[in-house]
Formats: sequence, structure tokens, C-alpha cells
Amino acid sequence: MSDLTIYLTGLGIGLSLIIAIGAQNAFVLRQGLRGSHVFPVVLTCALSDAILIVVGVTSFAKIAAWLPMVDPVMRYGGAAFLLWYGASNMRAALTSSQALWIDGAAPREPLRPVLLTALALTWLNPHVYLDTVVLLGTISTQYAGQQFAFAAGAVSGSFLFFFALGYGAGKLRPLFAQPRAWRLLEGGIALVMWAIALKLVLSA
Repeated sequence: MSDLTIYLTGLGIGLSLIIAIGAQNAFVLRQGLRGSHVFPVVLTCALSDAILIVVGVTSFAKIAAWLPMVDPVMRYGGAAFLLWYGASNMRAALTSSQALWIDGAAPREPLRPVLLTALALTWLNPHVYLDTVVLLGTISTQYAGQQFAFAAGAVSGSFLFFFALGYGAGKLRPLFAQPRAWRLLEGGIALVMWAIALKLVLSA
């Protein structure tokens, strides 16, 4: 197979894995709707995925032997974080009476906690490791000698998806100018976080 074919395969598989709604994607969507630190957030998520994809493609065999030792910590630590983050979203859904701020009228969120949340939703989420390190790492073994092309395609998929989600969310801002719509989004994000946390615990 040509490098281009394998690159496109990696791109397609990477997109298919990342496109499902999850904790990371929900946060990117929220920041995109708010227009708050969109570029740093999407770049942080995309670069984090890129690192994990490269690690999975280049070192999957070693990680497969090492991963069971950290699985319980990642599983329950990630579940605890998702429960806490979901609770903060649900609190906003139940108590906030504000709509989405538009045209720069929103209070400016500090960059540091926003980036820390983006990093936590990536690096404390076992599902991210399953998709990037384990699944993509396993699939890449089919392309001996051409793993770089596969990894490049998967990394491209992550960058394409996160930037499209973060900046494409702005087109939905008129809908979220209504307080009710914004509360529903916050509540929906909370339910997603809790569902993922429950799945992590029950699948132990």
C-alpha cells in the first residue's frame, strides 16, 4: 500500500474514533460557543492527542505490558474528576439565569484554569488512552515500516476535528443567546460527564 493510502486510512480511523461526543469534545464545544480561549484549547487537545497517538504507534508493545499497573488509578481518578466537573456543569444548569455572552461581552475566563481543565479532560480520561494509544497503536502494527504515514493521518484527523469543532461552534451562538438553551447545554454536558464516569466504574 502507498503511504498516501495509509495516511488516508489513519485519517479516517482517527476521525471515526474522536468524533463521538465525550468529555473532551463537550468542553471544546462549550469554549467554542463562548468564544473563550478557543485557539489555546483546541491546540492543547490536538497536541495532546498527537503525543498519545505517536506514543501508541511507536511504543504500543511496551505500553501494553505497562498499562495494567496504572489502569485502576486512571479509571477511578478519571471517574472522580468527571463526576466533579459534571456537578459544576449541573450547578450552572440549575442556577444560572444568564444567556451566552456574545460579541466579547462575556467576563474573560482566566486562561490557566481553562487549559488545566482541557488537559485534565484529556490526560485523566482512560477513554482517550484506549482510542489513541491502544486502538490506534494496535491498528498501526498492520503497517510495518509505514507507521509514520498512519500516525500522520490520525494526528491530522485530531487537528481537523478539534479546530472544526471549536471554531464551527460559533455558528450556533444565535441559538445559545437564550438562557434556556445555554442551561440545557450545561445540563447535557453534565449528563455526558456522569455517564462516562459511570461507565468507567462499571467496566472495572
